[in-house]
Amino acid sequence: MPVAPIEAVLFDLDGTLIDSAPDLGAAADKMRTDRGLTSLPIASYRHMAGAGARGMLDIGLGMAPDAPEFPAMREEFFVNYESRMLLDTHVFDGVAQLLEALAERGVRWGIVTNKASRFTDPITRAIRMFASAGAIVSGDTTPHAKPHPEPLLEAARLLKIHPAHCIYVGDDERDIIAGRAAGMRTIAATYGYMGATADATLWQADATIASPLDLLQWMDSA
Repeated sequence: MPVAPIEAVLFDLDGTLIDSAPDLGAAADKMRTDRGLTSLPIASYRHMAGAGARGMLDIGLGMAPDAPEFPAMREEFFVNYESRMLLDTHVFDGVAQLLEALAERGVRWGIVTNKASRFTDPITRAIRMFASAGAIVSGDTTPHAKPHPEPLLEAARLLKIHPAHCIYVGDDERDIIAGRAAGMRTIAATYGYMGATADATLWQADATIASPLDLLQWMDSA
């Protein structure tokens, strides 16, 4: 069967469009230092940045989600992060040029993230280039989060584009699972927060990219 033309590109946020690891790691590290523990380098947190509070609390305090105090500690982490989430966060090199190129090609784009709107909204408002996004779907926009396909399907509905004409780009296996379940072609971003043991070749994505601009080359050959 012929491959559907690409009319829209949907992106994960953390680890795909933005490098938020410095602020996420700093929010967790403050919890350490507030308790008299030694500070850890941000590099210690980076590989788990895609796991959000769960990953940061694991690295910073060795705390698992089933710990009785986890909900309270997670909220403390959220408050720390909220106070600094735009201090050191930045878009990855090549993202601005990629979004400009998509606009020149008439390809629409959007964001689908598991990050709560409490954080997604101020971050995307603050980064000017994200104003051109046709859809922004957060982890609490729908009743489900990735790897469920519903957030991606909601983005396609907002864009008024059939899912088969969308591709989804993300740096975690759950992104690829969600995209495939939504009927979209999927791209694994290996420059993101994959973790030391992740192997994107096992995710069954349609392609992998080592930098944001590699997506354009894939689109030209798709």
